[in-house]
Amino acid sequence: MARSDTGRWVTRAAATGGGRSYRGHMPMRWYGSLVLIVLLGLALVVYSRYERQHPTAGTAPTIGTHWFAALALDVCGTVQPNLAANPNEATASPGIHTAGDGVIEISPAKAADAGNNATLGRFVALYPGLQLTGTSFKLPGKTAHVDGQRCPAGTPDAGKVGRVQVKVWPSFAPPGSNHPFQPSDPSALKLADGQLITVAFVPSGASIPKPPASVITTLLQDRSAASTPTTTTPVPVVTTIPTPTTTVPQVTTTTSASGH
Repeated sequence: MARSDTGRWVTRAAATGGGRSYRGHMPMRWYGSLVLIVLLGLALVVYSRYERQHPTAGTAPTIGTHWFAALALDVCGTVQPNLAANPNEATASPGIHTAGDGVIEISPAKAADAGNNATLGRFVALYPGLQLTGTSFKLPGKTAHVDGQRCPAGTPDAGKVGRVQVKVWPSFAPPGSNHPFQPSDPSALKLADGQLITVAFVPSGASIPKPPASVITTLLQDRSAASTPTTTTPVPVVTTIPTPTTTVPQVTTTTSASGH
């Protein structure tokens, strides 16, 4: 082979990234690694989204637990008054209820209200007249709000198409208070201690506020009271010390008879 031909062959080999045998060889391991990385990334994204929408509060409430979560109700841009105290409190004694202060009290007395059953849907089911699904929301004694309906006149979002949305802050304190999420199924939302929840019927993209500061303050007070141990002041026992009795000996005086 002439020297000039050899030079041209080397030039062509360098231009193709290697020899003739490499030209038709695909780096399958490299492509396979890329595909694996992409699949793992997608799996992590899906899992992370699921965890955000179905959070676990470390441990589920058990019978005897005493937890508190704040609740706000927003209809077309107006935060509604707090729900009244559970009207069935005296008869049903629901383990997930409200005292009318905007706070949900999670205090299960039976298995139906404990563990994975302690959900927002369970609270709604135990409150007469309250309804909540992924597409509808109804306050006791009020008209139901359904996805696609327009907000009524007189509200901040009047005339705009609304939809049911639930926004959750995992905790009243950072970092949970800085990372809200919206569950795909509101009724399946697991309740947690210190959680903030706002149920809203508002247009898509509308700002959904946290529960009012007054409700969060009540939440903190309730949690503090529940965590403060009850101390019993002992009643002092008064011991009566007996007074010693002193016996004074009697002195007998003898008079001698006179010898006269």
